[in-house]
Amino acid sequence: MRHGRYALGFAALTLALTACSAPGDGPPAGTLPQQAPVTVGEPTDLIGVWTVRGAEVESGTILRLADDGLTVFGRCQQLIGEWRADEVGLFVAHVNGASGAADGRCGPPGPPGTPGWLTRAGNYQVQGDVRVLLDDAGAEVARLSPGARPTVPPDTDPAWTAPPVVTDQARAWLAPSTPLPAALPPVTRDALVGRWLPVVDPGRRPTPAHVVLTDDGAWRGSDGCNGLSGRWVAGPDGALLAIAGPQTLIGCDAVPVGQWLQTARRAGLDGDVLVLLDAKGAETGRLRRDG
Repeated sequence: MRHGRYALGFAALTLALTACSAPGDGPPAGTLPQQAPVTVGEPTDLIGVWTVRGAEVESGTILRLADDGLTVFGRCQQLIGEWRADEVGLFVAHVNGASGAADGRCGPPGPPGTPGWLTRAGNYQVQGDVRVLLDDAGAEVARLSPGARPTVPPDTDPAWTAPPVVTDQARAWLAPSTPLPAALPPVTRDALVGRWLPVVDPGRRPTPAHVVLTDDGAWRGSDGCNGLSGRWVAGPDGALLAIAGPQTLIGCDAVPVGQWLQTARRAGLDGDVLVLLDAKGAETGRLRRDG
């Protein structure tokens, strides 16, 4: 996902969603509804506009996932951010901007933050036409039903709410990643937690370049001049996805540790060194544990 494509038209968005079911849509008396088979599916299966339901989800919430980012349409705020998913069922999302309701009924918008249910989501499954978001333990967090249509002011660009199309660009961005080389053992999620420094001299520019991955799926760090933060998730065979939020752009002789992490799709260990590789298997960076 890419930042900077939400500057125009977003503040005008607002939400009013209603849904109903026609009588007689259920199964015949004396029969049980059949559950669709559950599969991992493809990451592109997540692209769409979804009604979100779950124990922690505000009623009427809509989630739009497209190749240029995500939008969460809520009663009082519309949140924008980034998301990623892969072929093994990993999912990660991070909110980096917000706008208040257009009619001002909820007062000024609060600071942007990723909703709890979206923060907890670390995996996805496909069940018929429904998408299921799960936490790291496999517990259901939310169910995404297709066909949602946010209602917005008439002067809003229809592209903001239209069902997104699965483009060639999206297919390439979400394509399966190259497996780790046989000589590079995959790193586990638990082993990733901690503070990491670049193998190259982190320097003091004025802060040593570093990355801290925490057990709750957040990460933070510095390239030496600019603070960095985001979300991360890891899976089998060294699978790794990470997203970054906005950052300052102070110039210095920086070490792009955040870019290394964001472009990584696999992670392995070369002795005590963490090796990050992109979707094509090219190395993006090397980190060593601090201490």
